[in-house]
Amino acid sequence: MPIIAIILGIAILIYMIIRLKMNTFVSLVITSIFVGLFLGIPWTRIAEVVEKGIGDQVGHLAIIFGLGSMLGKLISDSGAGHQIAMTLTEKFGPKYIEWAVVISAFVIGLALFFEVGLVVLLPIIYVIAQEMDIALLYLAIPMAAALNVAHAFLPPHPAPTAIAGILGAPLGQVLLLGIIAAIPTVIIMGPGYNHLLHRLAPQIYHKNVKIAVLGDVKMDWKKDELPSFGVSLMTAVMPVILIVIATLAKYLLPKHMFISDFLQFIGIPDIAMILALIWAIYAVGLKRGMHMKQIGQSFETAIKQIAMMLLIVGGGGAFKEVLVEGGVAKYVSQMFTNLDLSPLIAAWLITAVLRICLGSTTVASLTGAGLVAPMIASTSVDPALMVLAVGAGSVFCDHVNGAGFWMVKQYFGLTLKEALLSWTTLTMVMSVVGLIAVLGISIFV
Repeated sequence: MPIIAIILGIAILIYMIIRLKMNTFVSLVITSIFVGLFLGIPWTRIAEVVEKGIGDQVGHLAIIFGLGSMLGKLISDSGAGHQIAMTLTEKFGPKYIEWAVVISAFVIGLALFFEVGLVVLLPIIYVIAQEMDIALLYLAIPMAAALNVAHAFLPPHPAPTAIAGILGAPLGQVLLLGIIAAIPTVIIMGPGYNHLLHRLAPQIYHKNVKIAVLGDVKMDWKKDELPSFGVSLMTAVMPVILIVIATLAKYLLPKHMFISDFLQFIGIPDIAMILALIWAIYAVGLKRGMHMKQIGQSFETAIKQIAMMLLIVGGGGAFKEVLVEGGVAKYVSQMFTNLDLSPLIAAWLITAVLRICLGSTTVASLTGAGLVAPMIASTSVDPALMVLAVGAGSVFCDHVNGAGFWMVKQYFGLTLKEALLSWTTLTMVMSVVGLIAVLGISIFV
């Protein structure tokens, strides 16, 4: 039975990591092989399936992680991150810095994928946390919540865009209603959840935590050593700017014009990251007196720091792939064939169960959308609201079979227990709050 295989796999994984202290990547691969065999994947194909899962996951993220970590390291080593952190600290002060992070993350999340947003923002909030002598998690939770809500609800992110196509919903309407649903969700799941978690589990809010992917971050900068705030901010948000320009051009300019095609090209996330890195090399590197050899050493250090994280994310991809290949999606689909619920709740529930089982937001949302598409024809429900219900369900319970879970764990310096307590719980509540927001909108739409 597929559900039993998932439960056993998760139990084995947690036991190996927590009790046996085994390397996370090795534990993920061993678990993936065991679960794959349990699900009936032929032993002659199990290695191929695991390799495909790792390759698909790492292949998609490697260039973004690599370039993003180089950009983040250069922003850190040049003092640009310190300059942004100091300016935000002075402007907002300790009382409102959490809101500054939430707003910044949500705006950046409109254009950047969840993974890219984490890479861009982490060096900045790390410095802010150090300067203000507060726990990194105090700023990281609202940042990640804002990014994740944008990733689930708002085009041009892949999942909501693809779901809109499957369900026949106008993208403009999905974006408008998505923003209306996202704002209260971000407020509740950013500062609101953060304060509640801090009260219930203060032990996980560590100060002066060392983040392996960042390495050593210099804090004792002199004012004249730092690049200007304008240059620093431009360097940090360059990928956002390029992707936003490309998104606007897609809807405002005629297709197949040279300028339109060119703007679409520079807005591809991989291209936007490499262009941002080239700008950073000049603006906060060479122009500020750094030598190319010094910049190259920063890049080498950055790649070394993310190597294990990439393997761990790949291991999460292997786990997801054996679940898909083993027929878990088909099994869940059959469970909900004759479900008698409100279309919006049914869409959310089906996708949430798929998300728990499969560990992939995109796979869960696309599969869920395909299953609930017939409901639109037989009911009067708005297709845009169905897109948002599926999107809310697709982020439910991010745990050990999801690549995003391992990113958050590594980036925020959490143990497995702490990640399950903070991030997994957050995504569960976030998904429910998102559904409530969608149901609220449905009263008026």
